Amino acid sequence: MSIAVCPGSFDPITYGHVDVIKRAATMFDSVIVAVSTNSAKRYMFTDAERVQLAREALAAAGVEAEVELVGGLIAEFAAERGAAAIVKGLRGTADYDAEVAMALLNRHLTGVETVFVMGDPALNHIASAFTKEIAAYGGNIDDLVPANVACAIRGKVKK
Repeated sequence: MSIAVCPGSFDPITYGHVDVIKRAATMFDSVIVAVSTNSAKRYMFTDAERVQLAREALAAAGVEAEVELVGGLIAEFAAERGAAAIVKGLRGTADYDAEVAMALLNRHLTGVETVFVMGDPALNHIASAFTKEIAAYGGNIDDLVPANVACAIRGKVKK
């Protein structure tokens, strides 16, 4: 059985993330969405909220995937789970430049390869940070994130 790990902070999960995870699910027998934690980052959502939002968004999109919180190195998590690959979405050359070194380092650490999936061009402009900023200024985010996520962002912005 081939397993893929799709890592990210998912703060929050967007339609771009859902697209990449959905396509990974067609290439591998099992997909684990690894919600990463990084103490140096400030998140809008708690770890538990990010996991729950991802689970709900993927279920609503009909994507079968496990969602787990990961506190350590993604490469080690992938190796421990017996993953054949780490799957990363790319929106363009800037993503590639940032991800290639990480892919090589992950392979060096554990032997787990990284598979790059080109993002849907219609979704390339979507980023979690942009979504949160748009919402903070009262902009419409309904076509950037799943409905459960849009509702959760609006709830956070109101506070």
